[in-house]
Amino acid sequence: NMASVVGVHGNAGQANYAASKAGLIAQAKSVAQEMGPKGIRANAIAPGFIETAMTAALPDEVRQEWKKKIPLRRGGQVEDIANVATFLASDMSGYVSGQVIQVDGGMNM
Repeated sequence: NMASVVGVHGNAGQANYAASKAGLIAQAKSVAQEMGPKGIRANAIAPGFIETAMTAALPDEVRQEWKKKIPLRRGGQVEDIANVATFLASDMSGYVSGQVIQVDGGMNM
């Protein structure tokens, strides 16, 4: 599932979005419990501030304030999310299930 750090931590003004993403996290954990005995794994990816067309449309001062909250001092790239998805789809994550992997540059430690 593609969740969001907002589904893990919440965010003022985004109650509806936070609830929907938290629901995806709960779904992944429930599926992991229900389907684990059949060898089926389920996880959620929770992106943080990712550089996309949507975030590029934000005022520069807003983008810079977000980056100040991120220990790596930059937004993530779409490839960062794709790399985690590739890992989770591979045999390398064969013993990973029911987890939320936050891809946020350390923003929410």
